[in-house]
Amino acid sequence: MRILVADPLADSGVAALGRLHEVDVRTGLSKEELLEMVDGYDAIVVRSQTTVDEDVIGACSTLKVIARAGVGLDNVDVDAATRQGVVVCNAPQSNVISAAEHTVALLLAAARNVPQAHAALVEGRWERSTWKGTELHDKTLGVLGLGRIGTLVAQRCHAFGMRLVAYDPFVTPDRAARLGVELLPSVEEVLERADFVTIHLPRTPETVGLLDAERLRRMKPSARLINVARGGIIDEDALAEALQEGVIAGAALDVFDAEPLTESPLFGLPNAVVTPHLGASTDEAQDKAGTQVAEAVNLALAGEFVPSAVNVPGGEVDDVVRPFLPLGEKLGQLFTALAADGIGGEVTVETCGVLGEADGRPVGLAVLKGMLAGVSNEPVTLVNATLLAEERGIHLREVSEHHSEDFVSLLRVSGTGRDGEPIRVAGTIVQPGDRERLTEVWNTPVDVEPTAHMAFFRYDDRPGVIGTVGTGFGEAGVNIAAAQVGRRSAGGEAIMALSLDDAVPRAALDDIIERIGAHEGRTVTLV
Repeated sequence: MRILVADPLADSGVAALGRLHEVDVRTGLSKEELLEMVDGYDAIVVRSQTTVDEDVIGACSTLKVIARAGVGLDNVDVDAATRQGVVVCNAPQSNVISAAEHTVALLLAAARNVPQAHAALVEGRWERSTWKGTELHDKTLGVLGLGRIGTLVAQRCHAFGMRLVAYDPFVTPDRAARLGVELLPSVEEVLERADFVTIHLPRTPETVGLLDAERLRRMKPSARLINVARGGIIDEDALAEALQEGVIAGAALDVFDAEPLTESPLFGLPNAVVTPHLGASTDEAQDKAGTQVAEAVNLALAGEFVPSAVNVPGGEVDDVVRPFLPLGEKLGQLFTALAADGIGGEVTVETCGVLGEADGRPVGLAVLKGMLAGVSNEPVTLVNATLLAEERGIHLREVSEHHSEDFVSLLRVSGTGRDGEPIRVAGTIVQPGDRERLTEVWNTPVDVEPTAHMAFFRYDDRPGVIGTVGTGFGEAGVNIAAAQVGRRSAGGEAIMALSLDDAVPRAALDDIIERIGAHEGRTVTLV
């Protein structure tokens, strides 16, 4: 079969593809050039330069697989590929060791002022006393995000004799204990306890600007902050100010809010170490990306199972099940949002009615993918979702029921938060048009369409609450597209579900919670 390598790929990857197939390496193509020559290829391999969008996919009638030699998939239209039955895969584990090692390198550089001392010496200044550092031994490392890279960093720093604390509400305490890590209930407590803080969180609407001026002031004056994860999680202007004013002792960053970046208030500060996104820039990581993606392409072209596939080819999913995959992801995201303090050990996915008569296993995977996508610092796919969940101590229990009282088909997700409180959400697909509906939130019946931005409140049922909520969102400049209230009895607890046109500022949510005396309030961005 024919394979087009459209971006530079490690020689080892090209060689692995060439052993079984005809490979053409054509890099630097414009979109017009790609459209003209892509038909007739069975696979396209890219990195980050070439975009494989719906037009390119539609122009290639023979296409079977698209592979990205790296972690992200921002330049591949996964939905369009799935509709065409094209497998999309990547190399999600190619850079984890390199990223972990670069984190440790920056941690040591920040602790011992290595780049500053080097620069002074090559400029002719012998400054031993100026660049006195600090030991890692017997210090506390705070890890924000205990996924694979965060875990690797923790293991390596344990060898230095460091104490380990972490915040990750989606890792169970048992799992953390086996790693020798003490779980703390909040970001703030990690910042207050740690001598060094390393970030390993995904970039989401909830984590952008997470470490702002207020949170930076919670750190020790002697503390140092490391970020090799995603740019934008740290407020860079606030960090520069904190470093200049001695709020914290130092920082080391490999990633920035906007890249490439050559001017920043951080650059030139004597207590800041910066590198240009080098986390995956090792020969080994590039070789792994090439060979891993070549293995995936070879498996896909042979019609075999592809462990790194991020989608499920259309022909392998029952027609009844397929519309429930995106709904399952949304229910997983909603479940995670409602379990603000973390998820208990087991999550149950129930498929009922006609859906319960089909092979609903992909739906359970979609639920796990949605649950973890916003909390994992690595891509979550339908294939690796189970493994990533198990690494966090979360186990999936699947139940099928051929009967459904109120709906032709129903999908329900239930479990408990870390505090033991039950959480249950459910949804269905209605006709015509495969329209999604949420039918249950916080164990209470509702009937609302899931939208990109939503808010949910639990409160005591009484007059005037709906008006107060509307006023609060109006003052915040957030338009309510739809609202629905569910309750089990008059005067008891009620649930309000709102579809919104915009994301809700945290201050606005807190204000509304206080105004209506809500037991709980949550916002969620469904993607």
